[in-house]
Amino acid sequence: MKRVLYFLCFLIAAMVTNNASSQGFLKKLKDKVNKTVDKAVDKKTGVAPGGESGNNNSGSTGKPSNKGGGGLSNTTPPDVKAQMAEAESAHAAKNYSGARYSLQQALMGVEIQLGRQILKSLPASVDALNVDTVQDIVMSTQWGWNNLSIQRVWKNKTDKQLTITVGNAGVYAGLAALYFTNAGMIEANNAKQNFKQVRVKGNKAIIQYEDSKGYTLIVSLGQSSMIVWECINFANEQEVMNTANTFDIDGIKKMLGEQ
Repeated sequence: MKRVLYFLCFLIAAMVTNNASSQGFLKKLKDKVNKTVDKAVDKKTGVAPGGESGNNNSGSTGKPSNKGGGGLSNTTPPDVKAQMAEAESAHAAKNYSGARYSLQQALMGVEIQLGRQILKSLPASVDALNVDTVQDIVMSTQWGWNNLSIQRVWKNKTDKQLTITVGNAGVYAGLAALYFTNAGMIEANNAKQNFKQVRVKGNKAIIQYEDSKGYTLIVSLGQSSMIVWECINFANEQEVMNTANTFDIDGIKKMLGEQ
């Protein structure tokens, strides 16, 4: 690299008296030298031309990119009887934190069983939509019905879809509390409201419409649980209400202990 620079200085000194005729040649020579220097620096730092790392397996931090690992296996729901026995043994040994943990696990096991029972009670098809059991979810985070969520999806081949969530729907909890607990009321100035209160089989409910999401219908089941219907590509409000009326709301409330 030093020899290249010396050669450049020699050429500049030789042509300094004929500056006008040598401008184009000097520019080409300068570009060539810069290119040579850049390549030398890239080779030293391990950076490929264009600014990308020469090691395609590493990210910007130098860490290797993960190429797979098989993911995680499904967790088996807690065995209620086994957890109760462990809680009793821990309590007898005055291991109260262990007893508490085992009781929590037992309660989560009960909630999982309850969630599966509710899923079995739901219809296999709704308004010509078929159930997609792959998307079934039963989730318990701790204990108490405010931590239990059951979800099922029905859909068809024309992008029409219904999703029902029973139990704790956290994303709608604040909205439901505002209008069910405080009896809130919205008055719209335009001809079409995007939010209002309704009733489904005698139960207090609220319905909302957004162009990007479709219809959302929420029915309060008690102090801490609700049913939420999320309806995508439904024709109108009445179709949503008719669909909700096909569900056994009283049966779900009874299974949840809300009645």
